[in-house]
Amino acid sequence: MAQVQAQQTPAGPGPEAYEAGGPDGAAAGGPPVAVVTGAGSGIGRAVAHALTAGGWRVALAGRRAEALAETAATAPPGPPPLALPTDVTRPAEVDALFAAVRTRFGRLDLLFNNAGTFGPAVPLDELSADDWRTVVDTNLTGAFLCAQGAFRAMKAQDPQGGRIINNGSVSAHAPRPHSVAYTATKHAMTGLTKSLSLDGRPYRIACGQIDIGNAATEMTGRMRTGILQANGATAPEPVMDAADVARTVVHMAALPLEANVQFATVMATNMPYIGRG
Repeated sequence: MAQVQAQQTPAGPGPEAYEAGGPDGAAAGGPPVAVVTGAGSGIGRAVAHALTAGGWRVALAGRRAEALAETAATAPPGPPPLALPTDVTRPAEVDALFAAVRTRFGRLDLLFNNAGTFGPAVPLDELSADDWRTVVDTNLTGAFLCAQGAFRAMKAQDPQGGRIINNGSVSAHAPRPHSVAYTATKHAMTGLTKSLSLDGRPYRIACGQIDIGNAATEMTGRMRTGILQANGATAPEPVMDAADVARTVVHMAALPLEANVQFATVMATNMPYIGRG
Protein backbone atom coordinates (compact mmCIF):
# COMPACT_ATOMS: atom_id res chain seq x y z
CA MET A 1 0.00 0.00 0.00
CA ALA A 2 2.87 2.35 0.71
CA GLN A 3 4.10 2.03 -2.86
CA VAL A 4 0.72 2.87 -4.40
CA GLN A 5 0.28 5.94 -2.24
CA ALA A 6 3.84 7.06 -2.82
CA GLN A 7 3.24 7.14 -6.58
CA GLN A 8 0.60 9.80 -6.03
CA THR A 9 2.98 12.04 -4.09
CA PRO A 10 4.40 15.10 -5.89
CA ALA A 11 8.04 15.74 -5.07
CA GLY A 12 8.66 19.28 -6.24
CA PRO A 13 10.15 19.87 -9.69
CA GLY A 14 10.21 16.82 -11.90
CA PRO A 15 12.85 15.93 -14.49
CA GLU A 16 11.27 18.12 -17.16
CA ALA A 17 12.15 21.21 -15.07
CA TYR A 18 15.89 20.64 -15.50
CA GLU A 19 18.28 20.68 -18.42
CA ALA A 20 20.54 17.71 -19.00
CA GLY A 21 24.28 18.08 -18.62
CA GLY A 22 27.31 16.76 -16.81
CA PRO A 23 27.64 13.24 -15.38
CA ASP A 24 24.29 11.51 -15.88
CA GLY A 25 22.83 14.92 -16.73
CA ALA A 26 23.31 16.31 -13.23
CA ALA A 27 26.25 18.69 -12.92
CA ALA A 28 24.70 21.46 -15.02
CA GLY A 29 21.13 20.63 -14.08
CA GLY A 30 19.31 17.34 -14.36
CA PRO A 31 16.74 15.94 -11.97
CA PRO A 32 17.59 16.48 -8.29
CA VAL A 33 19.63 13.83 -6.50
CA ALA A 34 18.85 12.27 -3.11
CA VAL A 35 20.56 9.79 -0.81
CA VAL A 36 18.24 7.75 1.42
CA THR A 37 19.84 5.69 4.19
CA GLY A 38 18.05 2.70 5.66
CA ALA A 39 16.42 2.40 2.24
CA GLY A 40 15.98 -1.37 2.31
CA SER A 41 12.67 -1.38 4.17
CA GLY A 42 10.04 0.59 6.08
CA ILE A 43 10.15 4.36 6.07
CA GLY A 44 13.34 4.46 4.00
CA ARG A 45 11.75 2.41 1.23
CA ALA A 46 8.55 4.47 1.30
CA VAL A 47 10.51 7.73 1.06
CA ALA A 48 12.75 6.40 -1.72
CA HIS A 49 9.68 5.36 -3.71
CA ALA A 50 7.96 8.72 -3.18
CA LEU A 51 11.04 10.63 -4.31
CA THR A 52 11.45 8.39 -7.36
CA ALA A 53 7.81 8.97 -8.30
CA GLY A 54 8.46 12.71 -8.11
CA GLY A 55 11.35 12.57 -10.54
CA TRP A 56 14.28 12.49 -8.12
CA ARG A 57 17.30 10.30 -8.79
CA VAL A 58 17.72 8.31 -5.61
CA ALA A 59 20.77 6.54 -4.21
CA LEU A 60 19.65 3.75 -1.89
CA ALA A 61 21.97 3.11 1.07
CA GLY A 62 21.70 0.29 3.58
CA ARG A 63 23.54 -2.75 4.92
CA ARG A 64 21.54 -5.42 3.07
CA ALA A 65 22.20 -5.54 -0.67
CA GLU A 66 19.23 -7.83 -1.31
CA ALA A 67 16.82 -5.48 0.47
CA LEU A 68 18.11 -2.49 -1.52
CA ALA A 69 17.66 -4.49 -4.70
CA GLU A 70 14.03 -5.15 -3.71
CA THR A 71 13.47 -1.44 -3.05
CA ALA A 72 14.87 -0.64 -6.49
CA ALA A 73 12.86 -3.40 -8.19
CA THR A 74 9.55 -2.29 -6.65
CA ALA A 75 10.07 1.44 -7.27
CA PRO A 76 7.34 3.31 -9.14
CA PRO A 77 7.97 4.81 -12.60
CA GLY A 78 10.75 7.39 -12.50
CA PRO A 79 14.53 7.54 -12.67
CA PRO A 80 15.93 4.09 -11.77
CA PRO A 81 17.27 4.11 -8.18
CA LEU A 82 20.92 3.30 -7.57
CA ALA A 83 21.62 0.71 -4.86
CA LEU A 84 24.80 1.33 -2.85
CA PRO A 85 25.23 -1.14 0.04
CA THR A 86 26.63 0.82 2.98
CA ASP A 87 27.15 0.32 6.70
CA VAL A 88 26.65 3.85 8.03
CA THR A 89 28.70 3.08 11.15
CA ARG A 90 31.86 2.63 9.05
CA PRO A 91 33.50 5.91 7.93
CA ALA A 92 35.21 4.36 4.92
CA GLU A 93 31.91 2.97 3.61
CA VAL A 94 30.16 6.31 4.13
CA ASP A 95 32.97 8.07 2.25
CA ALA A 96 32.60 5.54 -0.57
CA LEU A 97 28.82 6.15 -0.67
CA PHE A 98 29.14 9.88 -1.26
CA ALA A 99 32.05 9.45 -3.66
CA ALA A 100 29.89 7.09 -5.74
CA VAL A 101 27.02 9.59 -5.75
CA ARG A 102 29.33 12.38 -6.93
CA THR A 103 30.79 10.15 -9.65
CA ARG A 104 27.40 8.95 -10.90
CA PHE A 105 25.30 12.11 -10.56
CA GLY A 106 27.72 15.01 -10.21
CA ARG A 107 25.98 16.58 -7.21
CA LEU A 108 23.76 15.94 -4.18
CA ASP A 109 20.57 17.83 -3.33
CA LEU A 110 19.10 15.84 -0.43
CA LEU A 111 20.12 13.43 2.31
CA PHE A 112 17.34 11.65 4.17
CA ASN A 113 19.25 10.49 7.25
CA ASN A 114 17.03 7.57 8.15
CA ALA A 115 19.08 4.51 9.15
CA GLY A 116 18.41 3.45 12.73
CA THR A 117 17.67 0.67 15.19
CA PHE A 118 15.61 0.32 18.36
CA GLY A 119 17.91 -2.02 20.23
CA PRO A 120 16.58 -4.54 22.77
CA ALA A 121 13.54 -3.46 24.82
CA VAL A 122 14.90 -4.42 28.25
CA PRO A 123 15.04 -2.71 31.66
CA LEU A 124 17.83 -0.14 31.90
CA ASP A 125 19.91 -2.20 34.33
CA GLU A 126 19.84 -5.16 31.93
CA LEU A 127 21.04 -3.30 28.83
CA SER A 128 24.54 -4.42 27.92
CA ALA A 129 27.28 -1.95 27.00
CA ASP A 130 27.58 -3.65 23.61
CA ASP A 131 23.87 -3.16 22.87
CA TRP A 132 24.13 0.49 23.97
CA ARG A 133 27.08 1.02 21.61
CA THR A 134 25.26 -0.64 18.70
CA VAL A 135 22.32 1.75 19.00
CA VAL A 136 24.54 4.81 19.48
CA ASP A 137 26.83 3.80 16.61
CA THR A 138 23.91 3.36 14.22
CA ASN A 139 21.48 6.08 15.26
CA LEU A 140 23.89 8.84 16.22
CA THR A 141 27.39 8.22 14.89
CA GLY A 142 26.01 6.85 11.61
CA ALA A 143 23.75 9.88 11.25
CA PHE A 144 26.69 12.19 11.93
CA LEU A 145 28.95 10.45 9.40
CA CYS A 146 26.28 10.63 6.68
CA ALA A 147 25.46 14.26 7.51
CA GLN A 148 29.17 15.09 7.36
CA GLY A 149 29.52 13.38 3.97
CA ALA A 150 26.49 15.21 2.59
CA PHE A 151 27.66 18.52 4.07
CA ARG A 152 31.06 18.19 2.40
CA ALA A 153 29.47 17.40 -0.96
CA MET A 154 26.93 20.22 -0.75
CA LYS A 155 29.54 22.75 0.36
CA ALA A 156 31.95 21.84 -2.46
CA GLN A 157 29.52 21.58 -5.38
CA ASP A 158 28.45 24.30 -7.81
CA PRO A 159 25.82 25.55 -7.34
CA GLN A 160 26.43 25.24 -3.63
CA GLY A 161 23.86 23.94 -1.15
CA GLY A 162 21.33 21.22 -0.47
CA ARG A 163 19.11 19.83 2.27
CA ILE A 164 19.54 17.27 5.05
CA ILE A 165 16.45 15.78 6.69
CA ASN A 166 17.10 13.80 9.86
CA ASN A 167 14.73 11.07 11.01
CA GLY A 168 14.07 11.78 14.66
CA SER A 169 11.20 10.26 16.63
CA VAL A 170 8.53 11.25 19.09
CA SER A 171 11.07 9.69 21.48
CA ALA A 172 13.03 12.91 20.92
CA HIS A 173 10.31 14.46 23.11
CA ALA A 174 8.97 11.65 25.31
CA PRO A 175 10.46 8.18 25.93
CA ARG A 176 8.88 4.78 26.03
CA PRO A 177 9.69 2.40 28.88
CA HIS A 178 12.82 0.30 28.30
CA SER A 179 14.18 2.52 25.50
CA VAL A 180 17.09 4.39 27.07
CA ALA A 181 19.58 3.93 24.20
CA TYR A 182 17.08 4.71 21.44
CA THR A 183 15.64 7.70 23.30
CA ALA A 184 19.07 9.11 24.13
CA THR A 185 20.12 8.95 20.48
CA LYS A 186 16.93 10.61 19.28
CA HIS A 187 17.39 13.47 21.75
CA ALA A 188 20.95 13.76 20.42
CA MET A 189 19.58 13.81 16.86
CA THR A 190 17.78 17.05 17.71
CA GLY A 191 21.09 18.61 18.71
CA LEU A 192 22.67 17.35 15.50
CA THR A 193 19.83 18.91 13.49
CA LYS A 194 20.21 22.29 15.17
CA SER A 195 23.98 22.34 14.75
CA LEU A 196 23.73 21.35 11.10
CA SER A 197 21.16 24.08 10.51
CA LEU A 198 23.45 26.69 12.01
CA ASP A 199 26.69 25.50 10.41
CA GLY A 200 25.04 25.10 7.02
CA ARG A 201 23.75 28.65 6.71
CA PRO A 202 26.84 30.12 4.98
CA TYR A 203 26.68 27.36 2.31
CA ARG A 204 22.92 27.22 1.56
CA ILE A 205 22.64 23.89 3.37
CA ALA A 206 19.27 23.57 5.11
CA CYS A 207 18.59 20.93 7.77
CA GLY A 208 15.30 19.82 9.26
CA GLN A 209 14.02 16.93 11.34
CA ILE A 210 10.93 14.76 11.07
CA ASP A 211 9.76 13.15 14.31
CA ILE A 212 7.69 10.07 13.57
CA GLY A 213 5.21 8.26 15.77
CA ASN A 214 3.93 4.75 15.03
CA ALA A 215 4.50 4.34 11.30
CA ALA A 216 3.57 0.80 10.28
CA THR A 217 6.86 -0.92 9.40
CA GLU A 218 8.65 -4.16 10.15
CA MET A 219 10.26 -2.48 13.17
CA THR A 220 6.95 -1.47 14.74
CA GLY A 221 4.98 -4.70 14.38
CA ARG A 222 4.72 -5.17 18.16
CA MET A 223 2.77 -1.90 18.48
CA ARG A 224 -0.20 -3.55 16.81
CA THR A 225 -0.15 -6.60 19.06
CA GLY A 226 0.71 -4.93 22.37
CA ILE A 227 3.53 -2.76 23.72
CA LEU A 228 4.50 -1.70 27.23
CA GLN A 229 2.90 1.56 28.37
CA ALA A 230 4.14 4.09 30.93
CA ASN A 231 1.65 2.79 33.53
CA GLY A 232 3.03 -0.74 33.27
CA ALA A 233 0.16 -2.12 31.18
CA THR A 234 0.61 -3.70 27.76
CA ALA A 235 -1.70 -2.43 25.05
CA PRO A 236 -1.86 -2.24 21.24
CA GLU A 237 -1.42 1.20 19.69
CA PRO A 238 -2.72 2.79 16.48
CA VAL A 239 -0.31 3.01 13.57
CA MET A 240 -0.23 4.98 10.31
CA ASP A 241 0.94 4.14 6.81
CA ALA A 242 4.62 4.81 6.10
CA ALA A 243 3.50 6.56 2.90
CA ASP A 244 2.08 9.34 5.08
CA VAL A 245 5.59 9.91 6.42
CA ALA A 246 6.98 9.84 2.88
CA ARG A 247 4.58 12.57 1.77
CA THR A 248 5.83 14.81 4.56
CA VAL A 249 9.49 14.20 3.72
CA VAL A 250 8.77 14.95 0.07
CA HIS A 251 7.12 18.24 1.05
CA MET A 252 10.12 19.23 3.15
CA ALA A 253 12.49 18.25 0.33
CA ALA A 254 10.59 20.21 -2.33
CA LEU A 255 10.92 23.58 -0.59
CA PRO A 256 13.37 26.12 -2.01
CA LEU A 257 16.55 26.40 0.06
CA GLU A 258 15.36 29.80 1.28
CA ALA A 259 12.67 27.96 3.29
CA ASN A 260 12.98 25.13 5.79
CA VAL A 261 10.73 22.92 7.91
CA GLN A 262 12.92 22.89 11.01
CA PHE A 263 10.89 20.30 12.94
CA ALA A 264 7.82 18.32 11.93
CA THR A 265 5.93 15.67 13.90
CA VAL A 266 3.93 13.08 11.98
CA MET A 267 2.13 10.49 14.09
CA ALA A 268 -0.81 8.16 14.23
CA THR A 269 -3.63 10.43 15.35
CA ASN A 270 -4.71 8.37 18.36
CA MET A 271 -1.38 7.10 19.64
CA PRO A 272 -0.88 7.66 23.39
CA TYR A 273 1.51 10.57 23.16
CA ILE A 274 -0.35 13.86 23.60
CA GLY A 275 -1.71 14.40 27.11
CA ARG A 276 -2.89 11.13 28.63
CA GLY A 277 -3.45 9.34 25.32
